[in-house]
Amino acid sequence: MPTFTATDGTELAYHVRGEGEPLVVLPGGPMRASVYLGDLGGLTAHRRLILLDLRGTGDSATPVDRASYRCDRLVDDVEVLRAHMGLEHMDLLAHSAGGSLAMLYAARYPERVARLALITATPWALGMPATAEDRLAAARLRKGEPWFEAAYPAFEAWLAGTGDFDPAFEPFFYGSWDAVTAKHCALADGQCNDEAAELYFSEGAFDPPATLAALAELPAPALVLAGELDGGPRPDLTRRSADAFRQAELAVQPGAGHYPWLDDPAWFVRRVTAFLEG
Repeated sequence: MPTFTATDGTELAYHVRGEGEPLVVLPGGPMRASVYLGDLGGLTAHRRLILLDLRGTGDSATPVDRASYRCDRLVDDVEVLRAHMGLEHMDLLAHSAGGSLAMLYAARYPERVARLALITATPWALGMPATAEDRLAAARLRKGEPWFEAAYPAFEAWLAGTGDFDPAFEPFFYGSWDAVTAKHCALADGQCNDEAAELYFSEGAFDPPATLAALAELPAPALVLAGELDGGPRPDLTRRSADAFRQAELAVQPGAGHYPWLDDPAWFVRRVTAFLEG
């Protein structure tokens, strides 16, 4: 397992999977170990994935300064990884909450980004959070599912702050609920650093006007991919975030939820590979 040392001395780990040109991958969660990304539906057949374990997650060490979990402070870790890999510039893919980290990185180091792929990334960094109404509207698209009647009230209560997280509504995060997605969901236990997740979005992490201004001038092309059934972000929110870039492609994967590489791996890999190959 390769490692490198961050500017504050924290030892950080990354995992290499596949062959071909490198693709640096930032996980979501926030602050979830990169193992949940797997091979991104078989993307390893086309690219060599460099999957970063953010500080305090997976095989990376816990920092002395817990405030360094804040999203904007993680940008330096991504830049040190790039230099460690010896890349003049890099293709960068980010999932979910990792998308905000990738946007901040691209805003600060635009010359280092060759291509940027944002996968079901809620654009907190742009001041565009997914709302409870967004999530419930997406959830209602699943009304015909056999688990819906038990799951929806629990999901509604959780989003309103009147109920606890309930495994009954976890199917809403996937485009289909089957043995593959249920196993993926079950393995999430122990993959997240809850303390770090709470600090990821802490005050001062984002400056949306500055980030929007920087991304409007980003020379690198971006792919902004949404799942048709995802509530965070819904396709409409993804479309708004795509508009922030000077040159962006919007893709909506049919029937997909928050983890589109599980719902239709062939569609996902084909679309992402087409973008990366230009």
